[in-house]
Amino acid sequence: METYFKNIADFKDAITSDTDLQNAFKTDPAEAAKSIQETPPLDTDKWIYRIVVIALGVSILSIIVGMLILIGYAHFKDDQHVPTIFTAIGSAAIGALSGLLAPSPKKQ
Repeated sequence: METYFKNIADFKDAITSDTDLQNAFKTDPAEAAKSIQETPPLDTDKWIYRIVVIALGVSILSIIVGMLILIGYAHFKDDQHVPTIFTAIGSAAIGALSGLLAPSPKKQ
């Protein structure tokens, strides 16, 4: 019997209301403690993905806007003079964003 809890408050609620869990801790506390698993934050917290997507999107947009401003002020005549760091950061951010937004394969 593996039991998943989001946080300690959920565990407290379960231990006070679930008689099976109470009996498991009464008979063998060490074995009952092994069966308890914490839910990973990536499964429950949607803000983690939102923050990462927003940060990657902002970095992509800032590179694009920054390059347009630099080209507008004639710092770069053509794309041959664009520093490779801008290309590398933009490409990495686009790749990471597409990797996050692509659907993950389903286990069958």
